Amino acid sequence: MIQINNLSFGYSRKSLLFRNLNLRLQEGHIYGLLGKNGAGKSTLLKNMAGLVFPLEGSCQVNGFDASKRYPAMLQDLYFIPEEIYMPALTARQFVANTAPFYPFFDEDVFYSYLSEFDVPQHAVFNKLSFGQQKKAIIAFGLATNASVLIMDEPTNGLDIPSKVQFRRIIASALTENRCIIISTHQVRDLDSLIDTLVVVHDREIVLNESLDAISERLTFTTIPESESSNALYTEDALRGKQAILPNLLGNYSKVDMELLFNAITSGNTSVTEILQRPQYEKSL
Repeated sequence: MIQINNLSFGYSRKSLLFRNLNLRLQEGHIYGLLGKNGAGKSTLLKNMAGLVFPLEGSCQVNGFDASKRYPAMLQDLYFIPEEIYMPALTARQFVANTAPFYPFFDEDVFYSYLSEFDVPQHAVFNKLSFGQQKKAIIAFGLATNASVLIMDEPTNGLDIPSKVQFRRIIASALTENRCIIISTHQVRDLDSLIDTLVVVHDREIVLNESLDAISERLTFTTIPESESSNALYTEDALRGKQAILPNLLGNYSKVDMELLFNAITSGNTSVTEILQRPQYEKSL
């Protein structure tokens, strides 16, 4: 699906945002892309969409060089940026003008998503609230049936019920032939949606791992203050400490993505070393 090899990027060669970055994203997954402000999440997504170009290395999407922006690549990729600017068109007018670029577009599915999102079909898009505009463009992106769907902060502007709708619709839209990448600052919005976590930190991809694999290696729990010395990482909680511990017993626990992200970006080497350890070593 997406293969990034030794990619270096910066808006000038004197200030690189990425250096020799490598990443592989496959079909059949919903990836959550996390990083601090300024870590380069949006820029990385723009490289995937061919909107900015690497200084060195390559980014390939479905076998195409993303920077060339070949029509054969673009017709099977849909990118939803954080800031959107909707035209003065109704849904039907927007479909008539834009859908022909996407050969697998399903108009009935589009209107179905609009209805599920409570977006009026006859409204002019640029007259809608920002949240309604966001839901309209998400509905269109899903209806393109593009194999690669990239979304940058898609839940910004959505109220709580809309975020619930978003998670349900995205989960139902995943197929074995589709790759969905979602960047967000609001980690809780991806809870129960993504299956693979990608973390960008200090110009590198420091984590690209399925939640199942993370849960095999780490335990996420709440412990009393007296036991915090046994934890790899802790944060204060109402009933003690939210903690990350080695999973020594092979028991499953739900991955606390926010806690894990904080641990990784705080420079906690104990957590990152366990996650980066080869799979066969985890039980040694």
